[in-house]
Amino acid sequence: MADPARARKLAKRISQIVASAIEHDVKDPRLGSVTITDTKITADLHDATVYYTVLGENLDSAPDFAGAAAALESARGVLRTKVGQGTGVRYTPTLTFVADSIPDDARRIEELLAKAREADAEVARQATGAQHAGEADPYKAPRADEDADEDTGDDELTEEETRG
Repeated sequence: MADPARARKLAKRISQIVASAIEHDVKDPRLGSVTITDTKITADLHDATVYYTVLGENLDSAPDFAGAAAALESARGVLRTKVGQGTGVRYTPTLTFVADSIPDDARRIEELLAKAREADAEVARQATGAQHAGEADPYKAPRADEDADEDTGDDELTEEETRG
């Protein structure tokens, strides 16, 4: 087992090497819009999972995930060789490429938050002219005539009762 700090450093270095190799060394046009987002490496430093995302040509076009995945699979050997040369570790880790779902998840969360803001605004609009149901003071207050009945005779004892 390797030191976790060493594994993090190696994963970061693998990300840098793979991103640089995709940009400069691999001549596949399908990889032109691929961005390496993260790399995770196992504790024994033998297997690395490289996460990537694919950007579209413009904002309206959908990214080509299938083409990018095929291009990364075909360039896996070249990329592993570059990682071995760039890291200098005894055993070059095998590379597995996984499409990163974080951008899609973030977009979905943003949409849900926008819906929640709209619902909150609608509730606030409905509450502007609303009044409470019932009286303003919901607690029962004693009436004036009940106060008079309670004060007379109950608290005061006559002389006969005290001698008694």
